[in-house]
This record gives sequence, C-alpha cells and structure tokens, in this order.
Amino acid sequence: MTRDTLSIALHNSGKNDKNEKNGLDNPALVMGSKKLINPSEMYSAPPYSEKGMPNDVLQSVYVVPANGTKSGKEEEYDPYLNRNVKHPTTYWETLIHMWKASLGTGILAMPNAFHNAGFAVGTIGTLVIGFLCAYCIHILISTQYELCRRRKTPSMTYPDTAAAAFQDGPMWTRKFAPYAPGICNAFLLAYQIGSCCIYVVFVASNIKSVMDDYIEPLDVRVYMVMLLLPLILINWVRNLKYLAPFSSLANILTVISFAITAFYVFQDLPALSTRAAVGSFKGLPLFFGTVLFAMEAIGVVMPLENEMDNPKRFGSAFGVLNCAMLPITILYTIVGFFGYLKYGENAAGSITLNLPGNELLAQSVKLMLALSIFVTHGLACYVAFDITWNQYWGPKVETKKLFWEYFCRTALVLVTFGFAVAIPNLELFISLIGALCLSTMGLSLPAIINMLTFWDQYRGVGFLLFISKNLCIILISVLGFVVGVSTSLVKIIEKFFH
Repeated sequence: MTRDTLSIALHNSGKNDKNEKNGLDNPALVMGSKKLINPSEMYSAPPYSEKGMPNDVLQSVYVVPANGTKSGKEEEYDPYLNRNVKHPTTYWETLIHMWKASLGTGILAMPNAFHNAGFAVGTIGTLVIGFLCAYCIHILISTQYELCRRRKTPSMTYPDTAAAAFQDGPMWTRKFAPYAPGICNAFLLAYQIGSCCIYVVFVASNIKSVMDDYIEPLDVRVYMVMLLLPLILINWVRNLKYLAPFSSLANILTVISFAITAFYVFQDLPALSTRAAVGSFKGLPLFFGTVLFAMEAIGVVMPLENEMDNPKRFGSAFGVLNCAMLPITILYTIVGFFGYLKYGENAAGSITLNLPGNELLAQSVKLMLALSIFVTHGLACYVAFDITWNQYWGPKVETKKLFWEYFCRTALVLVTFGFAVAIPNLELFISLIGALCLSTMGLSLPAIINMLTFWDQYRGVGFLLFISKNLCIILISVLGFVVGVSTSLVKIIEKFFH
C-alpha cells in the first residue's frame, strides 16, 4: 500500500458512521477535511494568557500561565483520555500503517536523487532530512496535544491546528487564523494533484519501456492518451470499497516488484570509486525535493495518532514515530546508495526504467508497478475530489448534483493528465512537488505552529533557543522551497519548452 493509498483509507474510514465523533472513524480527523471545531468559537476565543482575562473566563477555561504551571483550581484536561475511537489501533497496527504510508513510489526515485547529490552527500543528506522530518512530526503532534488541551477538545485536524496556533500566537498573527485552514487545504490539494500527475507519468513511462521492445517506439505522451479513458473511469468509482480488492492486489504486486528490483540492483555492483562522492551544487535542490517527496508522510500522521488506543506511545522514545522513521530512513539511504552505485549517472526517475528491457522478469516488474500505480491514481485523486467537491463546490450546487459530481471527477483527471502531458519527466516532477508542497506542510508549518503556540512559555535564554530552533527549520524549508521550486521549473523549461 502506498502512502496515498493509506491516506485515502484513513480519510474514508468510518464515513458511514455519522454518530462517531472522534478518531479516524470520523473523516474530519484527516488533514483537509471538515472541521471538528466551531470556527466562530476558534477565532473569537480569547488568547490563552492570564493578562486581561476576566475572572468568569478564568473559571470556565483552563489557562496556561506564562510559567507553564496549572492554576490548581481545575484538573487538567487530557485529550487522550477523552477520545472516543470506534476501532482503535494497537501500537503494532499503527507502526505498520506508518511504514506503509512512508514507503511509496518515491523510493524508486532515490538512486536518481543520489545521482544529483553524490553518494557521500546523498547518504548524509538523506539521514539529515529523515531526522528533520521525524522531528517536525514530533513537534506537530505535541503542539496539537497542547492546543487540544487548551480548547478541551479530543483532537484536531491539521488545518484546525494551524488556525488555533495562529489564534494563540502574538496579537498580530490572530487575524490570519481564519485563512490558515484554506492555506493548508490549498497545499494538500496541490500535493495530491501533483502526485496524480507523477502517477500518470510513471504508468505511461513503464508501459512505454516494455512496449518499445515489441513495437516501434512511441512518444510517452501517446501512452498517456491511451490511459486517459481508463483513468477517467476508475475515478468515476464513487465508493472506494469497490477499489479495495484491487488495492490489496496492488500491494502484493508492489512487494514482489521491489524484491525483483533488489535482485537486479545487487548483481555485479561496480567499484565505489567509479561514482562521485559529491554531486554538482545545482543538483542539490533536486535531491532535496526528491527525498522530501519520497520520505514525507505528514498527511497521515495526525490521523494515525488520533486513532491509537494509546496515543502516548506514538511520540515516545520507542514509540511508533521513531520506530517507523528510523528503518525507513535507513532503507531509503540503502536504496539510493546502491541504486546509484549500480546505475550511476544513468539512474532514471524510477529505478524500474533502468532494469533490462529485453528480460521478461524485468518487464514484469514494470507492468506490475504500472498496474499498482494506476489503481493508486484513483485513490489519490479521491482526496483532491473530496477537497474540491465536498468542501467547496458541492455544497453550492443545488440541481443535477450527480452530473456535476462526475464533471468534477473528470475535470480533475483532465487536469492531472494535462500537466503530465506537458511535463512527462518523473525526476523533475517529483522534485517540484516535494519542494513546493512538502517543504511547506512537512517542515515550515509544523515549526510555525509550534512557535506560535508556545511563544509566551519561555523566557530569557530558553526563549532565544526556542525561537532560534524553529526559525532555523523555517529557513531550511524556505530555502528548499525557493531554490528547489525555481531549479525544478528552470530544468522543466529547459527540457520541454526550449
């Protein structure tokens, strides 16, 4: 199961149980879904500080004093003890889900990422980015807990968490609180559409790689056109349970494909001296975007934590997050290192495209993964549809709802198809989406949310260290965003429009 498949599964879990109020049985807990909190209560709530607050407010709301101590008049509200999850997951179930969420098709692009950075810089860089992603998830989860505790609500979505953080920040940030959910949804929508574009390119490229050995080579765009009608039809499936058997088959095919790919990679490896330890400086932004896209799973983190039977074990020292991210980071490093060692400068946007074209075993890998990702497109595009239709467009439509729903589904497929035809390049597309969306949602926003939530909890040197730490993460994210996006766009323009 890919990251996006799991995101959809979590997003739609329990949609038929309208009485369920918490956990993943409520789709509102998925990033980008409907709110659990009354917006008017959120945005008009008083700042959580003792200064200037009347006594009646202090009696009804638990207040966090500047020194972080409890008032003593009221027991502290614990969101974890007030969550009512219909089907809670165990530690091991959540860990497996986290592995599935992070191990997507991005792992196939890791050798190309190492080609841009060199094996030494690539190894160190992947480990650093893995640590940074894990740390940002940690602070996001801890901040969500604090904001839930202050508002006495069991859980929040990512957009609601961002809005609450802006409301609790300095006075000048509070006017931005109503816009935070829309910004989060915009980046999520861009990420999902971008991912769907990557899937179209991936499927068409792998089919072309196989068919070129049997017929006269055709442009990859021709295969995209052939895929257009099947893509529209699979996205017309309104109930995702009908895709579940295909998704299960896709998971099995993916595991088999990865095993066969590893068999090819570890055969006849060349000497390490034949590969560059340090890549070009221009390649580093592409490396950053690719690794971030491959490794980041920020969209499913909060739903997974909200669904646990014991959520305290998610972010603890030996909790789900650490035990998931450590092997994932190591695995991505190994795939990138040995994939680059095997194929060097010829490492393609997907390592499957480097497999021998005239061997049936290698061809089977490409076709199995093409089928798996084809199914994933229907699942990933569902999130984009949910945001576009269920939250914005659908409520405004009063007549012919079914017709306009299918129109919306078709339009989204055409948008992803159009971008894929315009930019049929896996490595550049992956780098662009990683730098554009995941540097924002995975790095900078968690740091901003954390900084605004706890801005008045520190004094002196502690305040400087707290602010400096978050500003450093934000700076890394902004640099990755600006340089990564600009580099990817320049490469795309040079390759396809000159």
